[in-house]
Amino acid sequence: MARLIRRIVILLILLALAAAALMFGRDWVRRHPQDVPWTELRLSDPIGMFTQAKLASLADQPAQCQSLLLAAGARHEPAPPRSDGPDCGYTNGMRLFAASDEAEFRPRGIVTSCPVAAALVIFERQVAQPAAMRHFGSRIAAIDHAGSYACRRRYGRAEGRFSEHATADAIDITGFRLADGRVVSVLRDWRDDGPKGAFLRDVRDGACRLFATTLSPDYNDAHTDHLHFDQAQRRTIGGGLCR
Repeated sequence: MARLIRRIVILLILLALAAAALMFGRDWVRRHPQDVPWTELRLSDPIGMFTQAKLASLADQPAQCQSLLLAAGARHEPAPPRSDGPDCGYTNGMRLFAASDEAEFRPRGIVTSCPVAAALVIFERQVAQPAAMRHFGSRIAAIDHAGSYACRRRYGRAEGRFSEHATADAIDITGFRLADGRVVSVLRDWRDDGPKGAFLRDVRDGACRLFATTLSPDYNDAHTDHLHFDQAQRRTIGGGLCR
């Protein structure tokens, strides 16, 4: 009889521990949705382990992607589909004017794929703006770029794979304009030993958590004057390139 009672007590303890673990797990997921793969993406959530994978998956969820941009308050509008041959064009393009009320893109109204636009919203709000405040004590008023869509192969070669730019899945950032009038240029300031260089390297590192590919002047001479971000489709999570 005593042995049976001990077994029942042990079973009750195990059940109590399992229930506590389940409650803890549910609470952890509720507080860290960005770190589990099955939760729905929200552009306001902190950047986590699965943020980039969820952003890339928006390529197959255009309606969801547009809803996220609307919910985030990004200034944008759908762009008409475009086709320039079998390897060039886009169907879910977004004309993005600003990721927030604080910083606009220059030139205005850049057209990117929706997953790139969604990543840019998080990039501006959670990476670039905080970095600017840390290094300069000033907000970013504008983000300079060299474009997104371009029907071309990688590095402008006559042969080889087409660039992610050919489907508007990429953007090249050339610099940042601060609200206090200062300008940070990738070409001029990447090697700077002061706050401008540190800021650029910080935003490069932050972008690596949002884009499938992030390339800087550290990668090769072709990227001397810009930061390249793209959402190339990867077969595995964590298969991105960051340099």
